[in-house]
Amino acid sequence: MSRPRVLIFIVAYNAETTIANVLSRIPEGLRDYDTEVLIIDDSSGDRTFHTAMEHGTEAALPFKLTVLFNPVNQGYGGNQKIGFHYAIENGFDAVALLHGDGQYAPERLPDLIAPVAAGEADLVLGSRMLDRGGALKGGMPLYKFVGNKILTAFQNRLLGSALSEFHTGYRVYAVRALKAVPFSLNTNDFHFDTEIIIQLMLAGRPITELPIPTYYGNEICYVDGPRYAKDVVKATVLARIQGWGLLYQRRFDVARPDPAGPRYQPKLDFDSSHTAAADDVADGAAVLDLGCGDGHVARVLRDRGCSVTGVDAVAPQDQSPFHRFMEADLDEDACPVPLDGIDHVLLLDVIEYLKDPDQFLDRLAAAAGLHPELRLTVSAANVAFFIPRLTLLLGGFNYSRRGILEHGHKRLFTFGTLKTLFEQHGFQVHETRGIPAPYPLALGPTRWASALLAVNRWLIALSKGAFSYQIMLRASPRPSLSYLLRSAHETAGRLAAGAERKAS
Repeated sequence: MSRPRVLIFIVAYNAETTIANVLSRIPEGLRDYDTEVLIIDDSSGDRTFHTAMEHGTEAALPFKLTVLFNPVNQGYGGNQKIGFHYAIENGFDAVALLHGDGQYAPERLPDLIAPVAAGEADLVLGSRMLDRGGALKGGMPLYKFVGNKILTAFQNRLLGSALSEFHTGYRVYAVRALKAVPFSLNTNDFHFDTEIIIQLMLAGRPITELPIPTYYGNEICYVDGPRYAKDVVKATVLARIQGWGLLYQRRFDVARPDPAGPRYQPKLDFDSSHTAAADDVADGAAVLDLGCGDGHVARVLRDRGCSVTGVDAVAPQDQSPFHRFMEADLDEDACPVPLDGIDHVLLLDVIEYLKDPDQFLDRLAAAAGLHPELRLTVSAANVAFFIPRLTLLLGGFNYSRRGILEHGHKRLFTFGTLKTLFEQHGFQVHETRGIPAPYPLALGPTRWASALLAVNRWLIALSKGAFSYQIMLRASPRPSLSYLLRSAHETAGRLAAGAERKAS
């Protein structure tokens, strides 16, 4: 088997006095790999580029050395982007990030590279915090140590991680992992390091930490501490909020869906559109579930003696909750199943995804109007929920992978517009009610989630338009003219027959 190809990538800026020492300390043990050293001088004002070239010629390095120079300063993050792109374009398996100022010990490279080369990790972080007290003994200033600890604790709490530090610049990446995340969209500033860790976490990539020694010498620090802390907090908070479906940033859209997992999350253990819809249906009813998804509601109804016919564009892997399932595109056929014998129609989180809801409801009303005894339960996202209102007030309107402004939504509704839509297409709306946000999905089944649900229900009682996350609508079809004409014929026939019997 061919040896793994490893790129030692050194970011350098005004490192004239240290770059030769860093190069000379790269251990010859890396001969076990097909190794190349890349230095990118980020438009230094000194002789960093020339010193690196001269040392490479004079010292007869055991590795291929490539030295590049950015004509325009790209920043710490921007320089990394170029180096990572170089690693991808040239077919490397791993890329180790090293700093040209000598702050990180090149001697530890073999230890840090090994887990990536063996396929055990996609990112190895050289941590200064794993050895208790080692960072301070190595000269890390106390304010940096405390700041590192506070920021890392905050990030771990928000992201559900357990790293000893987020802020090391000594890292080894698997190139396959770099290909899987849009790191080119990240900042060019120093918090690039935080953003790429978050991306790899969200993508489910394995991350390992190994201890490294801490060394602080006479190097110049170009990081503005307060600004860096603010940028790190902002990036972490934005990533977490995106996980709740409240905004969208392309760089954090990296989660890989589990093909064997559910297409839609069940919401049956708390006050939600699923529980409200299930409560609406009578025991033993014949139900048509349009846009049934994986059958979470159907499973509950089946256990209550209901017969559920499911309709969706994609067949669920498990069809056991359904008495019958039909694969159909609701944009093409609003009612692919005859409504004879159906008691209840469910239309949960469907109407906002349709290309033409008006045309869909015209077709559904034409079929349902012959069965005015039918009951409909409908749910849709409430675009007037207070969070989209606030973001709109601040000039934003953020679509996301899920939630009220999900990417797939083609129409947006308020209580008034959803009610009007159904009334204008031949339905009588009996009730609209508000559903709180699905806090247990975002926070897990915690006390915080239960408390927020209770507060949200109280706020809905004050203003359902502003505080309902979803809209629930109960309706029935108005009798169609065909139904009324048929009823008139049938009634006239009965009356005539009764008059004949009476006359005879």
